[in-house]
Amino acid sequence: MQVDHRKGPRRRGEVLEEAIMQAALAELAEVGYMNVSMERIAARARTSKAALYRRWPDRAHLIVDSYVRFVVDDVDIPDTGSLRTDLMVLLRQLANVITSPVVMMLFGLLVDAGDNGELRAVIRERVATLKPVLISDILERARARGELRKPLTRRQSTLPIDLLRNEVVQILLRDGPAGEIPDSTIEEIVDEIFLPLVRA
Repeated sequence: MQVDHRKGPRRRGEVLEEAIMQAALAELAEVGYMNVSMERIAARARTSKAALYRRWPDRAHLIVDSYVRFVVDDVDIPDTGSLRTDLMVLLRQLANVITSPVVMMLFGLLVDAGDNGELRAVIRERVATLKPVLISDILERARARGELRKPLTRRQSTLPIDLLRNEVVQILLRDGPAGEIPDSTIEEIVDEIFLPLVRA
């Protein structure tokens, strides 16, 4: 006998969307991106496929939004009173997030994006634009404390996160099991590259 997972209290709006996105990431972690289906996500979220398609056109858009909502949005922007310490704490958090098993399984999403210009645009909009948001408050506070001696361009402002992303790419391209980004690498990004640039 097939169980109807949709039976239960009726959910709407943000409550339903959150349940769907949690189900999407759980499904991703269990079966990998290539085996994710809207039908399986709907069953796990105890809703209908129609409820998913009213909000997202396909699985890739749903996974991108779920990643941003439950992975990146959980990053706490530090406020320690020091630019260096703020950057170290932020990059450590981001390193832990973007080397997590969920993110490693998003390779399939990038494969889909290769032939889908609309999806590439979604990834750029939803993920790439997070960089200045994550670091802008840290830089504004540092500027108010006098730790920044000159205005920074957008590219200069996001340099620490860009360099961290490059480290992740190297991990993903390596043979064998993925490893973590060591604290020494984060210290190099902050102490040897970014701080000398902004304090010159």
